[in-house]
Amino acid sequence: MGLMPTELLYRDDAYLTEAAATVLAAGPEGVVLDRTPFYAQAGGQPGDAGWLRWEGGEMAVVKAVKGPEDTVLHLPTEGAALPPVGAAVTAALDWGPRHRHMRMHTALHLLCSLIPGAGVTGGQIGADRSRLDFDLAAPPTKESLTEALNALVAADHPVGERWISEAELEANPSLVRTLSVQPPRGAGRIRLVRIGSEEAPVDLQPCGGTHVRRTGEIGRVEVTKLENKGKQNRRVYLVLQGE
Repeated sequence: MGLMPTELLYRDDAYLTEAAATVLAAGPEGVVLDRTPFYAQAGGQPGDAGWLRWEGGEMAVVKAVKGPEDTVLHLPTEGAALPPVGAAVTAALDWGPRHRHMRMHTALHLLCSLIPGAGVTGGQIGADRSRLDFDLAAPPTKESLTEALNALVAADHPVGERWISEAELEANPSLVRTLSVQPPRGAGRIRLVRIGSEEAPVDLQPCGGTHVRRTGEIGRVEVTKLENKGKQNRRVYLVLQGE
C-alpha cells in the first residue's frame, strides 16, 4: 500500500516553526509524516534541518528531502532513535538557517528583476552566500547591482503568491526565468511568487520555495563577486550583510 502525500504546511505559512504530525513511516532512509513545516530540498533551496520530538524521544533532522509518492523524508542523524510508526510528534525547524534561506531566496528574485531578459542557467541558495547564473554576455557591475538591490529592499515591497493553471503558464512562457529547472507539471496548477503589486510587479515567476513577507525583511545585501563561467554564462554571488 502506498503512502499518503505529505501535507506541505510551509505552503500556507512559511513562518510556521513547528507543527503536530503523525509518523507514517520510519527507517534509516528517513521519517515520513502526514504533514510537515519542513521544506524539502528543491530548486536550489536547501532542505530544512530541525527536530522530531515525541513522548520519550527526540530525533535530530539533518535535512528534509523529497521522498516517493509526493512525501517528504526527514533524514535522521546517523544512529538516531526513530519515532514509532503512528506516533504523535512535534516537527520543529532550526529556524535561523531557514529564515536566512527565505531572505536569500527573495533577494535572488530581486536580482532576477534587475537583469531582465536573461535566462537563469543555475543557482544555489545558502545561509551565508547564494548565487545565480545568467545567460548573459556582460552583466552590470557588482556595485550597481548592490545599489539597485538595496533600493528594492528598502522600498519594502510586499511578497505574495497566486496559483495559475498549467495552460496559463504555457500561454505565458516568459514567466519562466530558469532555463536549467522547469516548474513541475502534472498537478494541474503552478504557484507564482510575486514581489510588488499585482498591477505592476517588481518580479513574477513560478517558484515553490519559501520567502519573506516583505522585501524590507531581507536586510542589506551585497553582490560580492561576478564570475565568467563560459561564453554566455555569468555567475553573480550575493551575501546578506549583518545578521
